[in-house]
Amino acid sequence: MNLLMEAGAAQASKFPFSFTLVYVIGFIAAVVLGSIAWYNSKRPVGWENKDRPDIVPKVDTPENSNQQK
Repeated sequence: MNLLMEAGAAQASKFPFSFTLVYVIGFIAAVVLGSIAWYNSKRPVGWENKDRPDIVPKVDTPENSNQQK
């Protein structure tokens, strides 16, 4: 039984670093792109006159090209 536990522990310690790195970078990219999309979407009720944060780029679409900047 101890032999199986040692084999399992040795295998678990060799988890690929690149596999974890891909998921971390993917999560960060999803959060950043989702935040940009959310800030560029139509504003919820009560947020219509709020200013856009400076770090969020302005994305021009046919719907918001007529609005003031």
